[in-house]
Amino acid sequence: MQVLLDLALPFPVKEVCRKGHARDWVERRWQAAQNLGAQFRKADLQVPVGYAPHFGYAASDWPELPVYRSFAERSIRLAGEAGCGQLVVRPWLGDLSRQELWTKNQAFYLSLLDAARACGVEILLENQARSIHGHLVRGLLSEVQEAVSLVDALNEAAGEKRFGFCLHMGASGPCGMNVQDLVRALGGRLQAVLLCDSDGTGERQLLPFTGASRLACETDWLNVIRSLREIAFDGALILSMPDTAAAFPQLLRPQLLRLSRSVMEYIRWQIDMEKTLARYPRRVLFGAGRMCRNYMSCYGEKYPPLFTCDNNSAMWGKEVCGLAVRNPEDLRSLPEDCTILICNMYYREIEAQLREMGVKNPVAYFNDECLPHFFAGKLPEGV
Repeated sequence: MQVLLDLALPFPVKEVCRKGHARDWVERRWQAAQNLGAQFRKADLQVPVGYAPHFGYAASDWPELPVYRSFAERSIRLAGEAGCGQLVVRPWLGDLSRQELWTKNQAFYLSLLDAARACGVEILLENQARSIHGHLVRGLLSEVQEAVSLVDALNEAAGEKRFGFCLHMGASGPCGMNVQDLVRALGGRLQAVLLCDSDGTGERQLLPFTGASRLACETDWLNVIRSLREIAFDGALILSMPDTAAAFPQLLRPQLLRLSRSVMEYIRWQIDMEKTLARYPRRVLFGAGRMCRNYMSCYGEKYPPLFTCDNNSAMWGKEVCGLAVRNPEDLRSLPEDCTILICNMYYREIEAQLREMGVKNPVAYFNDECLPHFFAGKLPEGV
């Protein structure tokens, strides 16, 4: 199991504002953070990503830059001790112009370079929202060129790939960010995505697909998944849903955790869809309906199937988008390295059918909910 080392938990914004300069209090908080990392190691939990302490969306919530730098340096050391290879360090927010903040933060991140190298930690920058009289607007690293330029400038100064990027979905919705353009521009620089839904207006972190209004999701998950699939994203997916979890009665939280796991598995499955297609040298499809046609429309040329099959005998001997439709019995004679891609929502039932037939080939599930384009024709009658 993988968990997130969130070093922000011991440092609530209001407490830091009141006690941040009290040395004893700060040391007790760091000891609590260190104990948390030790408990993770004792439980043999993997900690791929951590968060350095971070604060609110207003400049008044943040400590002075030298204090924040000390927080970040100590977080890097704790991340290294916990075996955490990546640490999200949010840009410092002060009451300065955007250009001044950009310059200050570039120097701030470079000041962490030696500690990051010594501890074997990659520092991830993150897009931010900023509060102006309680209204969230785009903050640092929310613009495509700004995010890409700073990551590249830092890596060039470091002479190595020591800096990457974490996309915070909760800070994108309220600010109207074009997430798709940012993901495509970041490409391999994008190492982590913090997944959460919002209500589109404020800083809320909900279970993905639950921030809905007027029969639609506030977050455009379709295009988010499309863009992550397009860049073959293989970094960390971080689920953050404190507002959803807080709203659930305690007796229902075990069910919420199970649902959350299914949501994460669904998102990873959708992102990795094309990787699954590319994994096998040969493939056949099972299903001759719309999902099969969508497969052929998007991937038929790049990953051509040998044929498709269907339980509907009326389809045998016909063609779908130039692909022959055959009897499922023909799957018994497939080469061993050929996978069967099920193009039908009854995945488990069809896989059980194949195993009962004695078919031992690899089986994978294809889904057409997040394709870049869709089959535009009409299905023939009887399909």
